[in-house]
Amino acid sequence: MTEKEPWAESRSTGSTASASFAALFDNTRAFEAWYEDALPRVVGFVHIRTGGDLTLTEEITAQAFFEAVRARRSFGGRSDPVTWICSIARNRLVDHYRRQAREQARHLRLVVGSLSDAVPDEAEIVDDREAVIRALSALPDLERTVLTLRYLDGYSVREIAGLIGRTERATDSILWRARERVRSAHPGGLG
Repeated sequence: MTEKEPWAESRSTGSTASASFAALFDNTRAFEAWYEDALPRVVGFVHIRTGGDLTLTEEITAQAFFEAVRARRSFGGRSDPVTWICSIARNRLVDHYRRQAREQARHLRLVVGSLSDAVPDEAEIVDDREAVIRALSALPDLERTVLTLRYLDGYSVREIAGLIGRTERATDSILWRARERVRSAHPGGLG
């Protein structure tokens, strides 16, 4: 006869699972054992979906567990608690990417607005070209390739993802990191 895991009852269905999951929070040892089992599963789920971004993985995982602990009484028991926490993590990740897209769109509107206000002379164009070359050469190979394919060659994110063998989300993340590296290296803009 094998010893039963202290959190195993939380994997049953319905109100029993809900009550068992809520009871975990009354027993520190049982909660710690459950958490040690659940954490790697949630981290793995999130890590793949962040394109390997460890900082983002940690942030989203922490948000998901925090929200799950805060809302533990609302767990309905229709799934494994880890599945429930993974769905919370997925929702937090979607929120993150939506927020990121809004910020990028806002930044793009600002850049486009400032570009339309100024017509550069020939010397500024040469300086800008040199600054772009310096910025691109400082990037890791994959980020430089993705940035070049997107902005110089005009490929879509979907097309780039196919070319480099990554998902669209991972490719978008690489593209975002490349733009951020260029921005942080040139806070006043290129040129």
